[in-house]
Amino acid sequence: MTSGHTLAGVYAAAVTPLKEDSKLDFESVPAFMDFLASRGCHGALLFGTTGEGPSFSPSERESFLRAARTHCQNLPGFRLLAGTGTPSLSETIDLTKLAFDIGYDGVVVLPPYYFRNASDEGLFNWFSDVIEKAVPSDKHLLGYHFPKVAGIGLSVELLTRLKDRFPTQFAGIKDSSHDPGLASSLGEKFGSDLVVLTGTDSYVQLAMQNKAAGCITAAANLISPDLRKVWDLISEGRDASEAQTRVTKQRHVLEKYPPFPATLKALLHRMYELPRWHVKPPLEDISEELAQIVESELKAL
Repeated sequence: MTSGHTLAGVYAAAVTPLKEDSKLDFESVPAFMDFLASRGCHGALLFGTTGEGPSFSPSERESFLRAARTHCQNLPGFRLLAGTGTPSLSETIDLTKLAFDIGYDGVVVLPPYYFRNASDEGLFNWFSDVIEKAVPSDKHLLGYHFPKVAGIGLSVELLTRLKDRFPTQFAGIKDSSHDPGLASSLGEKFGSDLVVLTGTDSYVQLAMQNKAAGCITAAANLISPDLRKVWDLISEGRDASEAQTRVTKQRHVLEKYPPFPATLKALLHRMYELPRWHVKPPLEDISEELAQIVESELKAL
């Protein structure tokens, strides 16, 4: 059985719809949120890594977060998470408070990634300040563990301190370490008390067998029906191996064509007729020729 926590489930690390001039495509928000909800996602994370979060100003984030929240009031049960972590403590507090003020279900917070030599004590103080000043007593923050990209991670010791100090507000982590050993260690240490949402499609079954609550992944923009199948089967105590194998094969195709934002936006257009969204510099759009190759590989599965 899966975790009974309110944040358990399958989430898309949603791409951010952008026009060719790098301006937010607000007109596409309803169709995109409806698309994700109709394909088995329990919710979406906005402005995570796949959403190019660090590329957007606080005002851009606020306007888009508000637009998504306004539409998703018409999608009962569809949860919204906001990526609010920045290297600035005050900016992170402001964005986190905003997310809860406008009705988001949770936030996913990177550690202050510019300061790669920060100690566990410093990170504990930083996260404590965010939680005490911005997270209501009955709401939830997830730390974002992505050391390969952020350059700084969240140790098991730090997670233990934060969970002990803020048992409700510090709900758990989005684990994008791609480390199966960590998935096992977290299960052994915390059981289902720590909400773990894996960022690696290939490890959903493994993570959930080690008490994880589900996943937040880039590939869920495209393959959420298969991810939901894995989640449902495990929740029912049934074997999810066949569905997981299908997910893993699709993930491995997508991994050959980084970065995810550009590839996923091209494929959402080609495969599902969503608008042809663009990425913000320094990322670059992929060519239609390359998008056709990736689409063909996925369809061949």
